[in-house]
Parts: sequence; C-alpha cells; structure tokens
Amino acid sequence: MAKLILSMDGLVLKDIPLTKERMSIGRKSHNDIQIDNLAISGEHAVIVTILNDSFLEDLGSTNGTLVNGVQIKRHFLQNADTIELGKYKLKYLNEAVQQATPADFEKTMVLRPDVMRQTAEQMDKKAFGDTQVGQGATTTQPTPAAATASVPPGAAPAPLPLAAIQVLSGTGSGKTLELVKTLTTLGKPGVQVAVIARRPQGYFITHVEGTSFPVVNGKSLDAQAYPLADHDIVEIAGVKMEFFVKA
Repeated sequence: MAKLILSMDGLVLKDIPLTKERMSIGRKSHNDIQIDNLAISGEHAVIVTILNDSFLEDLGSTNGTLVNGVQIKRHFLQNADTIELGKYKLKYLNEAVQQATPADFEKTMVLRPDVMRQTAEQMDKKAFGDTQVGQGATTTQPTPAAATASVPPGAAPAPLPLAAIQVLSGTGSGKTLELVKTLTTLGKPGVQVAVIARRPQGYFITHVEGTSFPVVNGKSLDAQAYPLADHDIVEIAGVKMEFFVKA
C-alpha cells in the first residue's frame, strides 16, 4: 500500500497510509490529511489512488503545491516523490508504482467542443494518446491489451467482459469508445474530470477534479468509487454517455 511520510524541517511527524481512493489535504478539520498551518489552504490538494497509481492535484491553493521543487497543477506520483506544502513535506512511497509517464493520467478523454478546438493539434501529438472522442477528433483502435490484476496462485481469474461508452449528447454524439485500458479519463480539465477503472471485479467510476461530481442515472455521486452497471447513463462536464457491456 502506498503511503506518505509527513515531515517538517527534517523531523518526521507521522506516516499516512493512502487507504482511500480520494484523500484531501488542507488546513480545515474535515480533510483526510489535516495540516493546521496558515500557509496551507483550507482545501489545498487531493490525492486520488486507483489500483497502484496515485495522482496529486492542487485545488487552486493560495501558495501552490510543489513536487520535487516544481510547482504543479496535476501530477502522476512516482515512488520517492516529495510533495511540498509550505514548510511541510510529504514523501510519497510506493514500491509497486507502475512505470508510467505523467501523460498516462489523461491518456484517453472525451472532451467538449471548445476544448477540442483549442488543443486538437497538441492532443493528436502528445497528451491524450491514441483514442479521442469529440468535436473534430477521429476514433482509432486503442491498444488491445488491457492490464490485469494479479490473482492468488492456482486461482483462475474470471474473464471481465469488454465494456464501452457511447456519447449521447453534444457534437460527438454517437461515437463509441471501448474501455480496454486500465484507466480511462473522461471530462473537461479545469471543469470536471472522472476516471473509469477497469478492475477484475468490474468497471468503477471515480471523481477526480471539479466542484461537482459525476451523475449516474440522474443521481450525483460522492468521492467514493462507484460500480457501473450495463446501460448506466453517465453525465460528466455536461456530456451524457451510456456505459454498456459488449456481447
């Protein structure tokens, strides 16, 4: 299990296991990791952990968030990264972390038309990998191999049926994206972002960014992972999509 080591001026204060999928950091008492210091914003940052991967996001804090001395907005955490919040440091330790690039967090996205127009060229070349659904984007086949979780010796993993999402609203209506990757990121950066995780137990959606949470079948979710069922209607950043299991 990944953990953080909180320290100040070289003095270790405590170990903090990342036991929840979404853990908030801030000065106010309702945060999962409370740091009672005026240099820390009330709701400063959040860490989202899915499978073996953790992602850090600054929540618009006053003094910012540094990782290894560099100010970040969103960062894919790797083993031994040091998060700096004022005089406090949080060292991220996770020996099981996958060797991935920071762009993996946003490898696959469904974007609203205004974002597509502004960043289409960059997305095609760098940030969003090989699969896009949206205004002006083409849909290509993603890598066929999906990551699988380890199972106990002698136990045969139950086959997970392939699922997909179909865009129901907006200019990308009708386009379909197969959920073959371990993580598929959906939404509009800066407004609302969620992640669909492909696990041995099924497909789960988790809120990552934004003040409002994803809506499934007309019901707003909370910070916890939510299991998706066949034909669920998901709404993220104003775009409606249908989750379905392929026969």
